[in-house]
Amino acid sequence: MSHRPPRAILFDFDGTLVDSAPDLAGAINDMRTSDGLDPLPYEALRPHATYGARSLLTAGFGLRPDDAAFDEQRKRFLAIYDRRKLDHSHLFDGVLELLIALERRGLAWGIVTNKHSRLAEPMIDELLRGRAFTPVAVVCGDSTPTPKPHPAPLLLAASDAEVGVEDCWFVGDGEADMRASRTAGMLPVLARYGYLPDHEAAGDWGARHEIARPLDLLTLLPR
Repeated sequence: MSHRPPRAILFDFDGTLVDSAPDLAGAINDMRTSDGLDPLPYEALRPHATYGARSLLTAGFGLRPDDAAFDEQRKRFLAIYDRRKLDHSHLFDGVLELLIALERRGLAWGIVTNKHSRLAEPMIDELLRGRAFTPVAVVCGDSTPTPKPHPAPLLLAASDAEVGVEDCWFVGDGEADMRASRTAGMLPVLARYGYLPDHEAAGDWGARHEIARPLDLLTLLPR
């Protein structure tokens, strides 16, 4: 599909707009400390943040979804994370300036995240809406029956923004983001500053463009 200059830019949330890894990793280490285990280095947990609870529980405890204890530990992790989700999470440097520039250019922007709304919405309120930045669409992990990499969340966001998919770019830091974007017919942009577990492998995810920091997105847009 050919792409023209965007009328809307959709963003993943964790690892793209918000650096939430400190609290995600912190929740795992809270669990380990409670269980009498030493905390793991932040650098070892950070790459797993892009894949959420499943990957973090594997990194922190060696648990996999088919293990008997997985579901209970996942609930425990989410409860701990819910309490501390805004303790250290913050917008990546340059995000506010990027959003200001997009709004000045008349470009709509929205959020498509696999994070469930009960976790995502309070963070969006605190970090964005509370600063007078209002996305035209917010699609969370429980907004559609199938999350990313299925294209349904991106298609819903485009519909909510009243913009055709061919006029949307999608910016994310995960393979699921790139797959969903391509399948939905949007232009995929890879945020390399996010939580990529393997920077070399990420080159095969099919991104049309890559950015090393949020403000680099502006260099891809027509003046």
